[in-house]
Amino acid sequence: MKRLPILFAFFVTLVVQAAQRPNIIFFLSDDHRWDRLSCAGHPTLKTPNIDRLAKQGARFPNMFVTTSICASSRATILTGLYERTHGYTFGTPPISEKHISNSYPVQLRLAGYRTGFIGKFGVGTPRGAREKMFDYFHPIGRNPYHKKQPDGRTRHETELCGDRAVDFLKNNPTGKSFCLSVSFNASHAEDRDKRPGIGHYPWPKAMDGMYDDIKIKGPRLSDPKIFEAHPEFMKQSMNRDRWFWRWDTPEKYQINVRAYYRMISGFDNTIGRVLGELKKLGLANNTVIIFSGDNGYYEGQRGFAGKWSHYEESLRVPLVIHDPRAPKKLRGSLPEQMALNLDIPATILDYAGVKTPKGYQGRSLVPLMHGQFPKDWRTDTFCEHLMHNADIPKWEGVRGPRYVYARYFEQKPVFEYLHDLKADPDQLKNLAADPKHAKELAAARKRCDKLRDDYGGKFDLQRILDYKNRNRKKPKKK
Repeated sequence: MKRLPILFAFFVTLVVQAAQRPNIIFFLSDDHRWDRLSCAGHPTLKTPNIDRLAKQGARFPNMFVTTSICASSRATILTGLYERTHGYTFGTPPISEKHISNSYPVQLRLAGYRTGFIGKFGVGTPRGAREKMFDYFHPIGRNPYHKKQPDGRTRHETELCGDRAVDFLKNNPTGKSFCLSVSFNASHAEDRDKRPGIGHYPWPKAMDGMYDDIKIKGPRLSDPKIFEAHPEFMKQSMNRDRWFWRWDTPEKYQINVRAYYRMISGFDNTIGRVLGELKKLGLANNTVIIFSGDNGYYEGQRGFAGKWSHYEESLRVPLVIHDPRAPKKLRGSLPEQMALNLDIPATILDYAGVKTPKGYQGRSLVPLMHGQFPKDWRTDTFCEHLMHNADIPKWEGVRGPRYVYARYFEQKPVFEYLHDLKADPDQLKNLAADPKHAKELAAARKRCDKLRDDYGGKFDLQRILDYKNRNRKKPKKK
């Protein structure tokens, strides 16, 4: 009988500990580079809610994705693995069961968290995987952005994300810790509709008229000479094709960039709505908020549109983390350490008090949030783009503190870039063929080889071709 009080005390302790675990909301934007926030210094954009999170938390100015495309980046965020390791992008087999089991939502559920997902999922998974990961799963696509409702009205995908998030919060069991992912389709263009403005970048109606009275300054690095300096395979890539869709005339640029900014302000508005609901429900003081983007974006810079390539505009994304429990002295911090999309799942698990699975290739950012800066923190990262598409050249490389190295390895011969960020922050000069930088080039090649081999070895195109052949639709018999 003496054991009963002890067991009861143990049970109470577990309950108290569970109650003290923070809730977590992870917001993810699409096609959104690091400097497209007003708190990042943008002179036109209005993002007051994200700004407030940054002011009360931390903004990471050196945040990068390891692969600049939606599918692969989102798979990396889910699994904590490089693309070369998890093996998923458009046109490849789904993420393996092994990686799904180690994904942060599964690990959180095993630890007693309620998990939810709303919005753009964009990742191929085995049958039953989504049910394994999420208690609450409400995917919302962007085709079209404006969706007809049962009452006949239309509602924007971004607003629907807010509706579902409020529903999740209102119906969360009292005292149950949760982790909710709100993944916006915005600010991805509607590629099927190339009409400038509301056609190509459909914004929520609440943003009507925003930025109409402002003439947007043309994009930096838009001198035609910058584009013409590229090798022919890049001038013929999808980066250029989509430039003609979006940015090829001053008139189209003004219309589309305003519409694109309205989409950003639109999801900022939804974030504000969710934050307001947290406060109303008394959950704000114990809820960690994370905001980031899945890849960067060209708005006409270098004569490009889209993402996919090795430049900063493509790889660099926003990251804001707000922990309401953090000391006031740490609020508004700007950790300079390199952060990666790879780090987000480890960070979420760390906040939840859940051990990071063996094999994760990222690190928790929580120590940086506490003002602790490990001496062994990374100073470079492996980057890659492996989607099998004739219009998007494959590449791999290293983004370091000073030098950026990239090799487009399917070109004959292999085409290499070497940029010195200190001397040339705009990456306008390719030093790969400069004998004066032969030493730096050799070091970059060696580092790239090392990281490539650490994360999966040389690219295996046959794996993708075999998968496509197995899943090719057979013609219907007449």
